[in-house]
Amino acid sequence: MEYVIKLIDVWKIYKMGSTDFPALRGVDLEVERKDVIAIMGPSGSGKSTLLNIMGLLDRPTRGTVLIDNVDVSKLPEHVIADFRNRKIGFVFQHFNLISRLTVYENIELPLVPRGLPSTQRRELVTKALLMAGGDLSWLVKKPSQLSGGQQQRVAIARAIVGGPEIILADEPTGNLDRASAKIVVDTFLKLNKQGLTIVVVTHDPEIANCTNRIFLIRDGKIAGIKDPVMDECILNKA
Repeated sequence: MEYVIKLIDVWKIYKMGSTDFPALRGVDLEVERKDVIAIMGPSGSGKSTLLNIMGLLDRPTRGTVLIDNVDVSKLPEHVIADFRNRKIGFVFQHFNLISRLTVYENIELPLVPRGLPSTQRRELVTKALLMAGGDLSWLVKKPSQLSGGQQQRVAIARAIVGGPEIILADEPTGNLDRASAKIVVDTFLKLNKQGLTIVVVTHDPEIANCTNRIFLIRDGKIAGIKDPVMDECILNKA
């Protein structure tokens, strides 16, 4: 069995003066390559902290984080930044698109540090938007000219444009209506069938039930793993 993400006894402790606040308490978690999983738990349970550590946006206080069999826990920051840019794509609840940029420029952003020629960047941007279920007419628009569901598909295109192996999504349907949420979930599942590993943090069981496994987190610990109920997947409900 091949794991693309593996966390071993991961702790994250925040300090407030002389007081320690543990957000994660000895988390062990394994994500198989080309898997699609959900992480669920109440507010304050450590979901976003866990996702940030998996995505190399934050470092654990202690423990080991393996991404593609590389121990990234102690890599220098400049190495982590390049590793993250090439291996991991992010999708957020609030889209995190830059309002003054066009859709094309937003999707292109992860490619800028790579120094690719403009023709290659355009080809990759176009391909990514189509893979994310978008329309090429959006490329010249600003994010404010699109609906919430359309903006999230642009955000997915930005996440995949650099050819990552892993997509981490933090409440990606939290700001969407039901119809738009279905489109986003369907897009994730199509990307998974093309070989991407998908990790989704969600509070919505109808989203979680579309994945292969559901990790339950409570008080900074993995409280259990459950199988989804496919009949309760949002795509299978009217």
